[in-house]
Amino acid sequence: MNRHRTALSVLLAAGALVAGALTAATPSIAADAPASFRQQHTHGFWTAERMRGATPLDVTAVPGVARTPVATSAAPTTIAPTAAAPTAFPQAGGAWTGGGAVVKTSGRVFFTMGDRTASCSGDSVTSANGSTVITAGHCVKYQGAWHTNWVFVPAYNNGSAPYGQWSATKTFATDQWAASEDMNMDVGLAVVAPLNGQTLSQAVGAQGIAFNGGYNKKMYSFGFPAAAPYDGTKLVYCSGNSGKDFLLTKDHSLGCNMTGGSSGGPWFQDFNEATGLGTQVSVNSFGYTFLPNRMYGPYFGNEAKAAYDKAQTS
Repeated sequence: MNRHRTALSVLLAAGALVAGALTAATPSIAADAPASFRQQHTHGFWTAERMRGATPLDVTAVPGVARTPVATSAAPTTIAPTAAAPTAFPQAGGAWTGGGAVVKTSGRVFFTMGDRTASCSGDSVTSANGSTVITAGHCVKYQGAWHTNWVFVPAYNNGSAPYGQWSATKTFATDQWAASEDMNMDVGLAVVAPLNGQTLSQAVGAQGIAFNGGYNKKMYSFGFPAAAPYDGTKLVYCSGNSGKDFLLTKDHSLGCNMTGGSSGGPWFQDFNEATGLGTQVSVNSFGYTFLPNRMYGPYFGNEAKAAYDKAQTS
């Protein structure tokens, strides 16, 4: 049976990483499931120790789950970035040492999933409210349940939060992910509360974002992989010429060895290594178990734009 896994791993109560993947049954979620969730938080929950100990969730998607065709013929929509040493291209995975805006706009995402703590990656994107983070759909909701205690830590550094912890007031997903966890639509967003009198984009800047931009682009992918050989302490990147998934989805495809924890990290086209600014067109979503060292990310079409518009005007 063909299967693919998201870039997450499981944290058991004892703190052990599950070695095998969990099989996801076909979701029994109502077609009109709400595509947003109002967050609640336990004050002081995310200590440095908890952040260091949070590990992602390994899951598999089962062929046969309804997948919505992705329309790629719509007119491109691009939102310009908000401002806040060259490196090798292509790159299959390595620590980002180039500096620039991406160091501040990228960060780790932490949340609770039942009685477990877990992590993903995310990115601050330009928005009307100046407070929008984009990530993967499974980083806000999985198997019918919305994650809680959701925070974004830009420029995360081994347990420290140099720009603070930004608590989500509301999390969002594409309608298709909310309804059936369609892997084509694995896009999630969060609106975060102001911190110290500033919005997120005022504090760390925000990247541009584009929709319906097409395939086969020169791409840069970023994230905070936490599974071996990585440990979640560093911003890691991959770069190369992207392709298109020819197996189970209509996703972008990129040579990349990032592991669990990188889910939700941004993919950029038109990325400038000197400034660290680019145009975000996808997020880290999953990898096939039988195709190692390759990452896949959803196509940002009309569905992703609709979710982004809901979030940025919330």
